Amino acid sequence: MIDLVRPGAAFALLLASASPALAQNDASAPVEVVVDTAKPGSKIDRNIFGQFAEHLGTGIYGGVWVGKDSSIPNVRGIRKDVVAALRAIRVPNVRWPGGCFADEYHWRHGIGAAKDRRISINSNWGGATEPNTFGTDEFMDFVDQVGSEAYISVNIGSGTVAEAAEWLEYMTADPATTAGKERAANGHAAPYKVKYLGIGNESWSCGGAMTADHYADVMKPFARFVRNYNPAQAADSPGAMQRIAVGPGDDNLSYTESVMKAWKAHDWAWSIEGLSLHRYTTGGGWPVTQPSTGFDEGRYALMLKETLGMDETIAKNAAIMDKYDPEKKVGIAVDEWGAWLAPNPGSNPGFLQQQNSMRDAILAALNLNIFARHADRVRLTNIAQMINVLQAMILTDKEKMVLTPTYHIYKMYLPFQDATYVPVRFDAGAYTQGDIKLPRVDAVAVRDTAGKLWLAVTNLDPNRPAKIVARFPGVQARAARGEVLTAPRVDSVNSFEAPNAVVPRPFTGKAGKDGVTLELPGKSVAVVQIDL
Repeated sequence: MIDLVRPGAAFALLLASASPALAQNDASAPVEVVVDTAKPGSKIDRNIFGQFAEHLGTGIYGGVWVGKDSSIPNVRGIRKDVVAALRAIRVPNVRWPGGCFADEYHWRHGIGAAKDRRISINSNWGGATEPNTFGTDEFMDFVDQVGSEAYISVNIGSGTVAEAAEWLEYMTADPATTAGKERAANGHAAPYKVKYLGIGNESWSCGGAMTADHYADVMKPFARFVRNYNPAQAADSPGAMQRIAVGPGDDNLSYTESVMKAWKAHDWAWSIEGLSLHRYTTGGGWPVTQPSTGFDEGRYALMLKETLGMDETIAKNAAIMDKYDPEKKVGIAVDEWGAWLAPNPGSNPGFLQQQNSMRDAILAALNLNIFARHADRVRLTNIAQMINVLQAMILTDKEKMVLTPTYHIYKMYLPFQDATYVPVRFDAGAYTQGDIKLPRVDAVAVRDTAGKLWLAVTNLDPNRPAKIVARFPGVQARAARGEVLTAPRVDSVNSFEAPNAVVPRPFTGKAGKDGVTLELPGKSVAVVQIDL
């Protein structure tokens, strides 16, 4: 039996630590999941459900912003349907304006009268025209409408410390200051709140191609001089701005080592509260070739095998951070992750448009489970990206909007926001496809903020149902009810023509003296409340 008492237990080793005979067990035999309600773990920060909105393709223009004069229902140019959908999943934070776009973004081009804003070319993403009509004030209006927090990535690649400092001053300074007066003249007298500050983006690549040690030196003045002046976000207060330094991409650990070594030696003049980590699931590296539709079971298994490597990536980085920060003051921010697949046929390849399938929903659930297990160090994540780009929550086409299978996973996992991790033990079993061997099932449990117990179980096997028997030592379960997400095929998608092909359905378990029995269909994710 696999013991996942400790958050951060290496999920990638589940099969290796199981009995060699496990794969030969009767497929009809139930999987026992033991939930240890007497040993609560770490708090699962609601910010692990964060979103990412970059100026890329139709992620902003057409996805969020349609303009005040659009026939598409909007509030001050921002789509009503998109805001309503994001409010329904209680988006905790939105990272903006990038991505690679952030290190070429100059904030003054995006404030003031729309007719006076600078029109440029988005050289990172498809050579599209960037009108800058969606700028700082529009973004802050958007996160306010959604009920979210702002995660601002400042430009350290082609910008300066002074430019970044003046941007934060514009957003957060008192209206009596020159910067505050300029903000008020643009329609917002009160200071904005900036909860998270990203100090660059992928500085090892598109953000400046810096060595790790050079980045650490460049980062320090930004951490020192880019200040938040909003009195509600005073230093050491619960609402204080969190500064997030650039960390590694995939398994390159040099940035983690250099940044954490610098942090360990820091004095009163500067600090950071987070270290970013980027890891995409591509199914074979770069350039990406895996299709988002029409794939077979072999490609399904390949993608899930690769995504399970997120656990080891976090564990390796956390081990380095523990060396310099055993008290875990600096959190990991996995602020770019998700499935990066081949662009939709006929689309601009620089717009990164892809479909979103049942496979992607399972991939999302597995990652969220991994983040929950690492809740002692992982404090924030941002799936890439929110709308119309990569593994999106929402797809739009002019006035049409559709919610993806990944969106439904986020809605099903709402009880996990700010919940307390509860340890579980289970035999993962085996799902084998060709030469790929995966755990057959995954499970996590939490107590929500009201004290209710929730269990999320994923059946990775697309062909075989799984009978789960959940036990709760020392307590009697009375009922289990929630939702299950499954689909006819692993590549089933929601489209504008068939928006409800992959949607959650009501799901109940059978309670008895031995616990709760859950009958999961193949390729499914279930989230249930357990009445004790």
